[in-house]
Amino acid sequence: MVSARASQTADFIGRVIMVIYFAFLATIQTMGIIHLFRDDTAAVRFFDLAPRLANLSFVLLVIAMTVARIKPVRSAEGLEPRFSALIGTCLAGVLTALPLTDVGPAMEITALSMVIVGWMLSAYVLIWLGRAFSIMAQARRLVTTGPYAIVRHPLYLCEEIAMIGIALTHWSPEAALIVCVQWLFQLRRMTNEENVLRATFPEYAAYAARTPKVIPRLFPRFSLGHA
Repeated sequence: MVSARASQTADFIGRVIMVIYFAFLATIQTMGIIHLFRDDTAAVRFFDLAPRLANLSFVLLVIAMTVARIKPVRSAEGLEPRFSALIGTCLAGVLTALPLTDVGPAMEITALSMVIVGWMLSAYVLIWLGRAFSIMAQARRLVTTGPYAIVRHPLYLCEEIAMIGIALTHWSPEAALIVCVQWLFQLRRMTNEENVLRATFPEYAAYAARTPKVIPRLFPRFSLGHA
């Protein structure tokens, strides 16, 4: 009973922390959007506004899913899974704090298109995942349909598309390093999550055997396999 109560308390505390963090991000995005409309020195451009709106929509959706998510059946043990999840999540915010660089119109359009598409696809995956969403490595409900029938970790894949787009608009050695480090932590998060899911759902092994990890079978040459 004590263990179950402690688990519920930890989940509640984690939920509150995540809601506060993403509410902070939503506030920053909202202030940025307001600033765009108040700036009298330049007209509001689609490629300035669209990525901010896409990101804001995704962050608000994350808050909603965090509040509404079901209780976890199992959680990863130890500090490392929690540390990896937090770093993988927060490094995206660090990337946006870097100064913007002049990369030229063609690269700017490419980068911002990646940001918009990445956040929109992330929102779609998040809606499909629904109340099984989690930041930490936890098992709530096994989802194997929709985007999860294409790859086992579609949310990480879509988020990384947006991350690369953001890095291109802040292009520098520091931005490239942040993206590489963040992806390494994301890969570790995938491993931690899969360990929990395998231990919780017997059918996960068969699902993993038929579904690529992050690269769709459309590109088998570059597939990461089933590791």
